[in-house]
Amino acid sequence: MQQIFIFIIKNSTRLLFLLLLVISLSLTIQSHSYHRSKVINSANFVTGGVYERINSVNEYLNLKTENEGLANENARLKSLLYNRKDTTKIIDKELLSSFGNYKVIQSKIINNSYNVHENFLTINAGTVKGVKPDMGVVNSKGIIGIVENTSADYATVISILNVKSQINAKIKKTSHFGTLTWNGKNTGYVQLIDVPRLASVKKGDTIVTGAQSIIFPENVNIGTIQKIYTDDKTNYFTIDVKLFNDMTSLGHVYIIENKDRKQILELENQNLNE
Repeated sequence: MQQIFIFIIKNSTRLLFLLLLVISLSLTIQSHSYHRSKVINSANFVTGGVYERINSVNEYLNLKTENEGLANENARLKSLLYNRKDTTKIIDKELLSSFGNYKVIQSKIINNSYNVHENFLTINAGTVKGVKPDMGVVNSKGIIGIVENTSADYATVISILNVKSQINAKIKKTSHFGTLTWNGKNTGYVQLIDVPRLASVKKGDTIVTGAQSIIFPENVNIGTIQKIYTDDKTNYFTIDVKLFNDMTSLGHVYIIENKDRKQILELENQNLNE
């Protein structure tokens, strides 16, 4: 202990300089959005490389599960192909990756948090592949989250298991919609709030993405209704939704870009400013 005090006294000037340097850098980053974004992107680059190496080991250990999932999705795609009127016509690869208003980018999750209130994922695709903030992330079972920050080769995603996440969703059978949130309690369930009480809902009904979303296509799967109760404050339904996805075990994902999103936002902002 005495040696520690002696070391601190001898190097007090240097230690004070380092402390002040750290404080000044923190204040600069917090008060300037440009510096903050650069730090976040640099952190994504460094942590992304580490996560990818760790994920390589985990992926090898879970090859059987991953292969089963890919085989199931391949079967679903083949079913769509075989049910086309002209099955001999080859579907262009570019058409598959950029169909209609939505562009699809393939990626995989290399880090996934699910045990805190604000959970994030890291994927191994970034700006080089065209990934941008506010793109939707899904897999074959349903939605995963929304891209927040990107670097050249990686991106972080706000998980649907994040108390700040808000996504437009609806009851598939009736089209009554609400906001999909998470109360931070159970990794297998999210909540659909602000559903009108006139909506006809029952346990087992399917919840999908709504038409008002400009991030996700309409009717992407989310889960099924598990419990329905009335919010005393708003007098609307709050619904517990059992997720189709096991958010604690995720692999390959698809990043979705709505090519009309920018145009829609510009038009809506124009109306607000009038």
